[in-house]
Amino acid sequence: MQEVKTVVTPVDFSDNAKMIADSAGYMAGKFGAELHLVFVLQNFEDYSGFFVPPVNLPNLEKELLESAQQKMEEFAESCREKALAAGIAGLHSKVLTGDVAEEILQYAKEVHGNLIIMGTHGYKGLERIMFGSVADKVVKGACCPVMTINPYRKDCGEKE
Repeated sequence: MQEVKTVVTPVDFSDNAKMIADSAGYMAGKFGAELHLVFVLQNFEDYSGFFVPPVNLPNLEKELLESAQQKMEEFAESCREKALAAGIAGLHSKVLTGDVAEEILQYAKEVHGNLIIMGTHGYKGLERIMFGSVADKVVKGACCPVMTINPYRKDCGEKE
């Protein structure tokens, strides 16, 4: 296994995202690696068979992207202090658009990611049925090790 210098962690801004990012920061710190937080805004084209897009779709996409970038800046800032205290080599954040799993895999490849750390749960309900498990697709397609964290499991050795 190659030395871990770059950890990529997808976030979805859910209630569990901070815990996943903190865990990734801890692991990146153990390796003295950089931590890359990434959020992927799902393509509207993926929904094209389900609805007729409004006339102002380009404006909506632009507004969603700007909102996601602002949210990512705030999220990364909220993680910065704890991640730096854990000993990471640097903290980076990026917002991408496209198929979530494909963009995560492509980004990890671009930044020479040595480890992807992500949650097992994100999408719920109809979106999960339509798009499947992002974690599953990343695990199957990654060219580096993937560590998954189930944020709902509390019975694996933790003392309450």
